[in-house]
Amino acid sequence: MADDDDGKEYRWETGYEKTWEAIQEDEKGNLEASVAEIIQRAKRKAQLERKGHTRLGMMRHMYVILDASEAMLDQDLKPTRQFCTLKLLESFMEEFLHESPLSQLGFILTRNKRAEKISELSGNVKKHLEILKTNFSSPTACSGEPSLQNALELAKSTLKHMPPHAIREILVIMASLTSCDPGDINATVQSLKNIGIRVSVIGVGAEVHLCKHLCQTTGGTYSVILDDVHFKHLLHQHVLPPAAARTSAESALIKMGFPFNPPGETTSLAMCMCHLDTGDGKLEGGGYLCPQCRSKYCELPAECKVCGLTLVSAPHLARSFHHLFPVGPYEQVPIASLESKDCFGCRQVFREVEKNAFKCETCKKVFCLDCDMFIHDTLHTCPGCSTNQKTFQHFMGTS
Repeated sequence: MADDDDGKEYRWETGYEKTWEAIQEDEKGNLEASVAEIIQRAKRKAQLERKGHTRLGMMRHMYVILDASEAMLDQDLKPTRQFCTLKLLESFMEEFLHESPLSQLGFILTRNKRAEKISELSGNVKKHLEILKTNFSSPTACSGEPSLQNALELAKSTLKHMPPHAIREILVIMASLTSCDPGDINATVQSLKNIGIRVSVIGVGAEVHLCKHLCQTTGGTYSVILDDVHFKHLLHQHVLPPAAARTSAESALIKMGFPFNPPGETTSLAMCMCHLDTGDGKLEGGGYLCPQCRSKYCELPAECKVCGLTLVSAPHLARSFHHLFPVGPYEQVPIASLESKDCFGCRQVFREVEKNAFKCETCKKVFCLDCDMFIHDTLHTCPGCSTNQKTFQHFMGTS
């Protein structure tokens, strides 16, 4: 029995971050500054962990395998694991397809010892959300045991046909501690490694040796959640494009097409190639026409099923550009040492509760805490570097 006077922590208390000790009141009794500092510290840590000069996988094809077994009905996550997972996936899909607009998502459910593909690879968030609510929202949707091998084989059957320049990924959300597989799952794991498919697992229950071995073999990540906040954090770790594997990092030019819609053909009725195989398509006007074979598609990005051309739009490429040249983390400097006491971004005077400001190492401009977070999370461009005339003149002189 542990002695209460020796000052030692229990085993289950060690390593736990006591965030409440870092929260302090300001002169007016507010906690906003302390909470913002905690959020900023976590985001700056993530920025420092990002390595520069790394080849990223900008075009991603990811299947999300959802465990729809009885284990998803447990109530350790409120109200249930199933409801919490569905809500977190909603925000994950929006962030994933916003940060990686050239990528596509698909969903697979595994229950009753079987695997079912409920959503094909697509970049339509509304379509994915409707399918998930139809197939994964009711308590009766979770039953039986999962089959990890069947789900991996089903995802592999589609991903192995994806082009080699694209990153092929599988994200497994596993709640059950068991899996009912029809064969040797080690052979499946080895085949995924040979094809170059990266598998990552988020455990909702406890750590499972098989899942850890699967991630280590294929080069993915394996994590077990602590609570719903940690669950959201682990999901959003898969939003940003990962580093491309060396085996698939050969330099190559990718032929892309920008679909158009001629004015004379806007009213013509045609069925898009997206729904031609599913049978739920309708004769509608509008859409996107492939510039090479003039096949019609209702959403982008897509790969033309007729000529094989990758179809994208200019905004997709523009939103993907900032991942290649991210804004570096700003240097933290004391406000008392600065000559100017106003932020270069919002032109507001630094608040009294703020002790530190953030300076860009390139343009030497100083920003407040809110502008620093906005630049790195949303804007992805330093306003000081963009308005630097010397940098602009040097660029124009060398271009």
